[in-house]
Amino acid sequence: MQNDLELLFFLNSFFVFFCVFCVTFASSASGIEFSLLKNMNNWKKICLVTDIPVLGSRRVTRDQGMDVAVFRNSEDQVFALLDRCPHKGGPLSQGIVHGTSVACPLHNWNIGLADGCAKAPDEGCTPKFAVQIKDGEVYLDTAELASHAIDETRPIAGPARRTALV
Repeated sequence: MQNDLELLFFLNSFFVFFCVFCVTFASSASGIEFSLLKNMNNWKKICLVTDIPVLGSRRVTRDQGMDVAVFRNSEDQVFALLDRCPHKGGPLSQGIVHGTSVACPLHNWNIGLADGCAKAPDEGCTPKFAVQIKDGEVYLDTAELASHAIDETRPIAGPARRTALV
């Protein structure tokens, strides 16, 4: 009985490893990311890659929540983040893209485009969104656009932020 369980565990582990290896190998060999193999019905076409300025961005307006900023770097990699710096809420879409980061236009915080997190010594993250590129077209996940970070708001600066003491 013990040997049967060990054999079953080994075969199961081997099968999982084999499946992961095949998907990884097929993805890297063909130059296609695994995310591109997902059902395209769940993705919304945003624009062409060439519609995004090199080292720049475009904004995607959503029905609810803040806009999403879609960035393109000099390597033609495309990233998507909520258009809100984690520091003071500055519009990242107006920042300067360098490598795989964007500099916030308000206080020059460097935000990683791949993860949405501020570079040290700064701290904080802005939500990221999944991106797919197919045939030179940029797609964002429709479920994420409808539900991801819809409760985030841009901070209010100045006197309007103050509350009266009672």
